[in-house]
Order: sequence, then C-alpha cells, then structure tokens
Amino acid sequence: MTKLIVLVVEEEALVRMSAVHMVEDAGYAVLQACNADEAIEILERRSDVRVVFTDFNMSGSMDGLRLVQLIRGRWPPIHLIVASGLDVQDKLPANGRFILKPYAAEHVTGVLGELFGDNPAPLLSNNGSGCTRAA
Repeated sequence: MTKLIVLVVEEEALVRMSAVHMVEDAGYAVLQACNADEAIEILERRSDVRVVFTDFNMSGSMDGLRLVQLIRGRWPPIHLIVASGLDVQDKLPANGRFILKPYAAEHVTGVLGELFGDNPAPLLSNNGSGCTRAA
C-alpha cells in the first residue's frame, strides 16, 4: 500500500525513533535524517516527500529554522512541522506548523490531521531510509 511520506529530521536517535513511530502509527510512511544536510540530500533525490518534521535545534551546517527556510524556498509545496522546547512559532516560514517539545503522539497526529485529514490519502510508496551515520 502506498502512503504519504513524512521526512523526520532529528539528531537525537531516541527522539527520532519516537517521532518515527508516532508518524507511522498515524498512517504515514517515514524517511529519516540525522541532520539538515542529510535531509536536503533526501529531498534532492526524492520528489514524493510531502512533509518535513524537524527539530529546531540541531548541530551541523544549519539548524532547523534555516532548514525549513531553505525548504520553503526550494520545495514550496512541502508542509513544514517544527518541534522545539521553546516557542518559535513567530520564526517559522508561512504555513509552517509548530509542536512544543516534549510532544505526545496526539500532538503529532493532530498536526498531520490538520494538514491531510484523519485518513491520509495514498501518494507514493516508501523505499525506506535510515541515517547514514550514528546520531
């Protein structure tokens, strides 16, 4: 079966695994990236990602804010969800969604439901992805 694809970007492995399970349990296919650079590589290779769900604070070449700004510029149709322990809603690009950390499955499901309804419509199949390096 094919499902809408969500790219989860989180450098902390346990938090990423938890987010992946929440998104899968909500009925979506999931790709994973450990940082912004890996997320961009995935987005350059794939045209089927519908949502990027990213942490705000990340190390590396760019943080989550810079990542979502870049995505909004290069891939405007992709929906953006940003999670942070601080309220950063006013920093997000147009139509970006915010989830306060620590978040529960209901928060993630609620935002995805706002974007796509309670029953996500199929799009393309997930060929799977994992991080290329340890987080």
